[in-house]
Amino acid sequence: MTETKTAERRIFSGVKPSGHLTLGNYLGAVRRWVQEDQHRADALFCVVDLHALTVEHDPARVRRLTRQAATLLLASGLDPELCTLFVQSHVDEHTRLSYLMECTATDGEMRRMIQYKEKSARERAGGGSVRLSLLTYPALMAADILVYGTHEVPVGEDQTQHVELARDLAQRFNQRYGPVFTVPRAVNPQVSARVMDLQDPTSKMGKSHAETAGIVYLLDEPDVVRKKVMRAVTDSGTEVRYDRTEQPGVANLLDILASCTDGKPEVLAEEFSSYGALKGATAEAVLEVLRPLQARHAELCADPSYVDGVLRAGAERARGLARPRVDEAYAAVGLLPPA
Repeated sequence: MTETKTAERRIFSGVKPSGHLTLGNYLGAVRRWVQEDQHRADALFCVVDLHALTVEHDPARVRRLTRQAATLLLASGLDPELCTLFVQSHVDEHTRLSYLMECTATDGEMRRMIQYKEKSARERAGGGSVRLSLLTYPALMAADILVYGTHEVPVGEDQTQHVELARDLAQRFNQRYGPVFTVPRAVNPQVSARVMDLQDPTSKMGKSHAETAGIVYLLDEPDVVRKKVMRAVTDSGTEVRYDRTEQPGVANLLDILASCTDGKPEVLAEEFSSYGALKGATAEAVLEVLRPLQARHAELCADPSYVDGVLRAGAERARGLARPRVDEAYAAVGLLPPA
């Protein structure tokens, strides 16, 4: 990675190992990381495993999904020669800075986070208790971003609020203690910012949903992918047209097809006279996208030492970038440096 590229702009984004990665994760985020972000800036991509601990979890599953996510990111085309790929918990500076972000944020800011409201309501509805980390994890997310002097954070629309919080905390910290942090900005993808559930096209295709019939996972077998797409919920009527409000099911299929073929959903709608034909074309387009990714994933699984090496080197570089900034932040707030 050249010094020129590093000096121009830095990008950070991450994926949480709370479930198997989906087509929505790929089309909405990962493909852009691969095709654009790792080429145009000093890009750091992270499996944010600490964020998977905010709710009840199986430790072995988190560990397994963390490795799977890292392997899938490499299989998708992230190149260790172009970007930095690592696991969040391998770089202690994330948690070191997280506490300073908690000390900079307010209780009201944490409780206003939409994801906290939604997730805590689900936990309570299920009879579970709400972990404190579910409330405070936006401070950790802010630390994830700010610790690297990040300029841009490519995220889906549902995560924009968290990046705005990181901006607010960076500005507040800088005003109180001196100019330590770069103020980042969220960058939302132009197309497929949100791929919706095939069975519930008003909900995002989420990797941690309990119901999986409408979710296409990156490692689903071809027959499974085809079946899920062909069984996708459509809408009343028979006309294929792109209307997110009146025909969310059809619009979702057209969005997916457009993303897989680099087309425009409004134009593609004119090519189909039936929902069945649209579903068939969408299924084949999804399979074409997943085929090389799955083949590369199988190759990487057969060479685990390569993945280990990538993550080790990535964490080492990330640590080198993060530590001076965290040390500076600790000194700025008045903490005595170790002797």
